[in-house]
Formats: sequence, structure tokens, C-alpha cells
Amino acid sequence: MIERFSAFTRRTRWPIAVVWVLLVAGGAFLASGLPDRLSGGGWDVDGSQSAAVEEALREGFVGRGESTLTVVVHDREHTADEEPFEGRVREVVAAVAEDPDLEVRSTYGWSTLSPEARGPFLGGDRRTVVNVVGLGVEDGYARQELPAAQERLHERFADDGLEVSLVGPASFWGEVNELSEEGLFRAELITLPLIVLVVVLLFGGIVAALVALVVGVTSIVLTLAVLSLLAGQYELSLFVQNTATMLGLGVGVDYSLFVIARFKEELAAGRDVESAIATTLRTSGETVLSSGVTVIAAMCTLFLVPLGVIGSIALGAVVVVAFSVFTSVVLLPVLLHLLGPRIDRWVVVVRKGTHRRPAAARWAAFAGRVMRRPVAFLVVTVAGLLLLAAPSLGLRTFTPDARIIPAEEPVRAGYTLMEEQFGVGSTAPLQVLVSSPEPLGSDDGPAVTDLRRRLQELPGVVRVDSALDALAAASPEDPLGALAAPVREALPPDARQTVDHSVSADGRRLLLSVVPDGTAAAEGTQELLDDVRAEAARTEGAGLSVDVGGETAQGVDSNDAITRTMPAVVAAMLGVIYLFLLVTFRSVFLPLKAILINLLSVAATYGVLVLVFQHGIGADLLGFERTGYVQNFVPVLLLTLLFSLSTDYEVFLLSRVREDHRRTGDGVGSVARGLARTAPLISGAALLMVVVFGAFSFAGILPMKQLGLGMAVAIALDATVIRLVVVPASMRLMGDWNWWMPGRRAPARRAAGRGRRSHPAAAPAQVHRAVPAGVAAT
Repeated sequence: MIERFSAFTRRTRWPIAVVWVLLVAGGAFLASGLPDRLSGGGWDVDGSQSAAVEEALREGFVGRGESTLTVVVHDREHTADEEPFEGRVREVVAAVAEDPDLEVRSTYGWSTLSPEARGPFLGGDRRTVVNVVGLGVEDGYARQELPAAQERLHERFADDGLEVSLVGPASFWGEVNELSEEGLFRAELITLPLIVLVVVLLFGGIVAALVALVVGVTSIVLTLAVLSLLAGQYELSLFVQNTATMLGLGVGVDYSLFVIARFKEELAAGRDVESAIATTLRTSGETVLSSGVTVIAAMCTLFLVPLGVIGSIALGAVVVVAFSVFTSVVLLPVLLHLLGPRIDRWVVVVRKGTHRRPAAARWAAFAGRVMRRPVAFLVVTVAGLLLLAAPSLGLRTFTPDARIIPAEEPVRAGYTLMEEQFGVGSTAPLQVLVSSPEPLGSDDGPAVTDLRRRLQELPGVVRVDSALDALAAASPEDPLGALAAPVREALPPDARQTVDHSVSADGRRLLLSVVPDGTAAAEGTQELLDDVRAEAARTEGAGLSVDVGGETAQGVDSNDAITRTMPAVVAAMLGVIYLFLLVTFRSVFLPLKAILINLLSVAATYGVLVLVFQHGIGADLLGFERTGYVQNFVPVLLLTLLFSLSTDYEVFLLSRVREDHRRTGDGVGSVARGLARTAPLISGAALLMVVVFGAFSFAGILPMKQLGLGMAVAIALDATVIRLVVVPASMRLMGDWNWWMPGRRAPARRAAGRGRRSHPAAAPAQVHRAVPAGVAAT
């Protein structure tokens, strides 16, 4: 069948090439619209309190809407005590209200209240004021429009000495989307030339490098096109574009390397182009296919996590790996038919004919040294990895906050101003929503006022903002009785605005905003959330329900969702990988060994992430502000991605080892020869991935920095310490148990070559023998 497919691609190579070009062109057109369709959402957990509060606050409140913003105005030239100040602030607020793209529905704050009631909305410097506005546009649309609106405001008022910032979830994620695109562009500028350089160093020729790059770019373009279509129907996270591009460049080019390398090897052996392609598909092609299926199956386990952001990234990974396999085993052969021996054109790195033998000999000799002292090598390397993994015991995760935005951006400046002038916790209060099926009234007053008192007394609470003081001013004995329609309508204008901002129009929902003394991600704030939820639970009953939301609650709820589903994700992923390796190698213990080693590698990678991103080691080099935690979706993504890619390298190495072992029965020498055959290509492929992922750790936005650095570190560890030391040492100690399978007879031990028994020291003389076709041949 493979030979027929090879013949088919030869006969139809030009029509397929034309269709390929058209697909890429059409895909590029569709992909160009993806950024505008992506969302900063995906952090809400269905059924959680934080999601319920967020939904409940969208309607019925003054100064709140489908999206809610805080307009921060800082006047560098005047204070609130000077006459021009008010007019300048009102001009800013009017500009926001009149922006047709924002559809401001209501406003509440410094500009809407009388001078006597403005105190809470005026900063300590008396130059900074805030107004809260509710938008009539849905959150996704607002995130697309707010960066442009922020830019218009900045251009209009900056020269007049006014700093204007739009602060809120929609503006934050809109800015993150912009920065994400800029980071992706910078990463591509760094990555693409480096990919060409690495592949040129591997193959010596520019044509082969460009072919590998074309495969990777094709995979990315087609993936982004599919995601663009899906984003029109489903909410997809803005992080999916960066992740898909990063994996497409890494995995797509990586897969093409194995195919091109085998094709060049077959041509060098004297085969014609069609036979070389058939053999390549039967060997490397099948290996790439099985590897891709494994990666896809492992990534699909992430759909068990009930978070949209993780589901989006998993979808992007699945699609880009599928297209990487498709382009490598279907479209790439067409390109190889067109090029034929010209794949070796434009050689810029000339290798002497005797170059490969000494290199292979060195790899085999190194493996021999490791296997002569397996215990010593294994103890030292495992101890080193455990030492590197030790910091992972302190791993902290949370959702992204404003610190991932550069300090010079207006949105970030707005967050900083609010923290400085109104308190650190003012940008992310805990939102305690009291709800009743009937309008709140006198009977609910004691429970609600007692709840506010208990919340105010909790450690770490700066203040509790609510409408209760305004209501108590109108009805001291019965504050909630003032919510009755005649009394509420008769409230003074300032009090009425305050009530309408915190109590829904139907009177069934009342909001208490608990301002903490720390940031949303701070440990103290998370502990305060537990205390607030405990107090809220005490209040429930007698027709009242109390939910606690806000940024901290959303982060904790999403962390809990990840933690709750992690055992199922890990079990499913390990089950898939174990079964795949079991079927591939017909061995019970090799898959177990691979899983244990990969767990050690992942733990070491987590340790590096903690050292860098929690403790700030290398923060200046990588260009980020230390937040004290890792983005909560990064560890679970790293786990599945690293297990998948590590399994790839395990297959590429052990396939050669198994092939040699089946031929010779020599458990020790087969490891040395297998390592010698695969180490150069695995090292080159790993270097390529490290380059790609490393570029994102320098050029991407913070979550992509964390994911990129984690991937780069893990791949580097896997291709060096794991493949070169831990694998041969552990296989030497396992001996014949490496290949044990119930009911299978051990292969007869035969000479590996030239009539003598094989030994690691003899491996260099054997590594250049022709490799039989089969899945095992990479």
C-alpha cells in the first residue's frame, strides 16, 4: 500500500503541489482573522461561585454591564482643589461615554456624585480619580475594541497632562491579546532564521532546511485557519495562537527532519527516488504517524479539565500535531518527488566522508562507559535531577494578573495608580453577592448587616464597600427597608446612585465588596477568601444565598478544577503512553521505566520554573516581572506535552535498540549501537525544539515565557541527561528484563558482526551497517 501511495504521489505530484499552494494561501487568509476572534476568557468553572457572581453582575446595576471598566484619570498639572480639574476629568469621562464602540450604558463614581460624596473615588494624591462604567457590549467584543479605545484616549489627552487608563478584565485581556500578537511576531523573527541555521548544520544544505521550514509553516497556517473557523462558533483562548505556532514550529519541523534524514540516507544507499520515498514512508513515516497519534491521544486527556483556556490550548495542540503528521507523511513526499536528489543542493556545510564514523564511534563509546558503571552514573544523574526537582515542592499557581503587562502600558499604569492611591486590593476586591428569590427587605436586614460586620472584622480586610451605609442614613433602624420602591426612589441623588451601584434594580441581589490588603494572587488574599466563604456559608438560609466571586475566587476555583481533575488526566495519559509503548516494543517493563524517567524529568522542569518565575532567578535576562507564582495552566500543559515529546524520543532511540537486539540478541551492545545510530539526529531535533521553545521564553508574553522555558529545559534534559545517561544505565541494570513479555521467547544471542560476540567497545564498527526496513528504523 505504501509503495502504491508513493507511486501515486509521483504521478500526481504537480496537481497535489498546486492544491498544496492553494490550501496554504486560503489558510493564510482565514488565519489572518484569528486574533480578532480569540477571547481572554476560559477561566470560569461552570457551577462555581465565581462564575455565578460574574454572570449575576452583568445586568441590573448602575456602573456595571456586560463588561465593566474603571476609568482612571490622573492629572499631572492640577489637583482636585483647583478649578480646572473637574472640567478636565469630565471631558475624559464624556469621551469614554461617547465612544460608539464601547456603548457605555451607565456611569458611577467621582464625576456623577456631588463634591461631598466623592471622597472614596479620589486618590490620596488628590490628582487621581476613578469612575466605574458599565458597557452594553459583550465581553468578547469589548476585549477586541478596548485596546484601540485606550490608544485613542491616550493620544487625545496625554499631551494635556492627563493619564487615562481603562482598567478591568476586558481591557486587561484586550491588552494581553495585543501583547501576545507582538510577542508572537518577535518570536517568529527569532525562530525562523535559527531553524534554518540548525537544519543547515544538521543536513549541510539550504534546500533541505527550507523544505523542513515549509512543512512547519504549512502545519501552522492550516492549524490557524481551522482554529479561526472554530473561533467563530466557540470561545477560544488567546493563548491558543501562540501555543499552536510554537508547537507547529517545533513538532512540524522535527517530524520533517526524520523523514528528510531517512530519504537522504536511502538516496545515499543507491535507491531511486520512488523506492527511497517508499522506504522512508515505511520506516520514518510510520514512526512519525505513531508518534503523532500518541501525542494527540495524550493531549486529548486535557479535555477532562473543565476550563476553557486549557481546552482551547489542547485543541490547538491536537490540530497542529495532526497537521504536522499530515504534512510530513502526505505532502512532504510530494515535495521530495519534485526535488529528488536536488534535496542536497546549495550545500554550505561540507562534511568529509569519514566524518560520520568517528562521531558514531564517540557516541557508542560514551554509551559503553555509562554501561560499564551503570550504578554510579544512574545515582549521580538521578540525584542531580532530584536536586533540581526539589523547588517544585513549593510550586504555586494562579491565573494571570496585571503584572504580566509591561509597566509602561496605559492599562498597567492604571492598575498601578489604583493600587497606590486606593489600596493594593482595590483592583481585585472579593465580591460577596447576597441573593434572594424575593426582593430584599426588612426581614433580611439583620442577617446582611451582621454578615458585613463579620467580614469587616476578618484579618486582612481593609474595608467593605456596600450600599448599607447609604441605606442606613435613610432608615437607621431598618436599612434594608429603604429598598422598598417608594423609599428607594425618594433617596437623595448620591445615596440613590450608591444603592443602584450595589443593589440590583429588582432588589433581589446586594453586593458587598471586600477590599483585601494584598493582591489577588497573594497567599493572604487566598486565605481571606476561605474565611469570607466560611462567613458567607453561615449566612445562607432563610431564603438567602451568598456567593463569593472576584479575581481571587476565579483563580482559586480554576486551580481547584485543575487539581480535582489532575488524577484522571494523569491516569489517562499514562495509560495511553504505556499501552502505546507496550504495543511498540512488546515489553512490560520498558514502558514503566520510560514513565518513571519522564516523571523525574517533569519534576526537574517544574523545579526550574519555580526557581525562575517564583523566585525571580533570571528575571532580568528573560525580561519579566516576578509574580511569585506560575500560570495555573502551564504545569498541566507541560506534563502532557513533555510526556508526549519524550515518548517520541524514547521510540526513536529504543526502536533502533530493539531492532539490533532482535538481530543479535546482545542486550548491552544493542544499546550502544542504537544510541550511536540515533543520537546525532535526536540531538539535532532536540536542539531545534530548544531553539524554538527558547525563543518564546525570551520574546513571548509571560505565560508563553513560562511554557516556552519549561519546554526548552525539559527537551534539553531529555535529549542529554535522560537519553545519554539514564536510559543506557537503567537498561544495563535491567538486562534481559528490558524485553520481557509473557509468552515470548528470548532472541538467540548471535554475533553482531565479523564473527565475534558484540560488546559496547565493538559497537563503533557495527553502527554503519544497513538497517532493515521496518517501523523500528527511524
